[in-house]
Amino acid sequence: MTVPHTQADPVEQMLALLDLSDADGAQTAEEIFVGQSQRQPHGRVFGGQVLAQSVMAAIRTVDPARPIHSMHGYFLRPGNADQPITFGVERLRDGRSFSARRTHAYQDGVPILSMIASFQVPAPGLDHQEEFPDDIPDPETLPSTDELLAKVDHPARSTVLDRPYDIRHVQPPLYVAAKGERVAVNAVWMKTKGPLPDDENLHRGALAFGSDYTLLESVLRQHGVSWVTPGMNVASLDHAMWWHRPVRVDDWLLYVQQSPSASGARGLSTGKIFNRRRELVATVAQEGMIRLPGDALAEQ
Repeated sequence: MTVPHTQADPVEQMLALLDLSDADGAQTAEEIFVGQSQRQPHGRVFGGQVLAQSVMAAIRTVDPARPIHSMHGYFLRPGNADQPITFGVERLRDGRSFSARRTHAYQDGVPILSMIASFQVPAPGLDHQEEFPDDIPDPETLPSTDELLAKVDHPARSTVLDRPYDIRHVQPPLYVAAKGERVAVNAVWMKTKGPLPDDENLHRGALAFGSDYTLLESVLRQHGVSWVTPGMNVASLDHAMWWHRPVRVDDWLLYVQQSPSASGARGLSTGKIFNRRRELVATVAQEGMIRLPGDALAEQ
């Protein structure tokens, strides 16, 4: 079953996607959960969705007092947005302070994503962080995606507007054109378009969902490439994430991204996520496949 394209509230849709069923108690060697997908124009499951669902499946098997603090996942196959996804969770370890889980997301009996996550009982210890960047405009001064795309006629427009996140670019956005300086950096403010329940684990899962929207834009910006470049093929290969401090995704978060390298049709990007109190709440890394048609490559 696919979540249809409707005028329904996008935050409510995201919450529905993250509310996995328990497969009527069905179990194998793994603990089984089932999730649905949101329709996409290309028919593939959005990577952030299956990533967040895998996180939420693992969370369901851990004491709520142990929030997730890190995950490492590999996207193995494209997911079909017209089919449900089965999530199998293996309990790898439950120690005095840490727990570890492995989640596989399955379609047609084969894994489309494999992830290992770690959870920890909160504890005091050493504390420092990278500084909040200078010269960042407030999100209220930047145009929303809805405003930027109000007059754009493109097949992907409705999908972008249906995102549960309000995303505001610090540099010129790459939705339909690549303007501005060619640098391997990108920054956006982001928050959900409505409030979420007071559940720290849910906010961490929702942050995984939103972390996949713009992370590779630091690669694209370096090469003057927009998302609508004809013939371009982009796919996430892996995704790692570390949650450092409590987070609320329904408050503004600054997501600062940088690409240290691109080669071999792959681009690597890292991201740091700060709240408005200038606290570093999470760090993200992702490598993606980025293939351009031959004529576009010749213009680089």
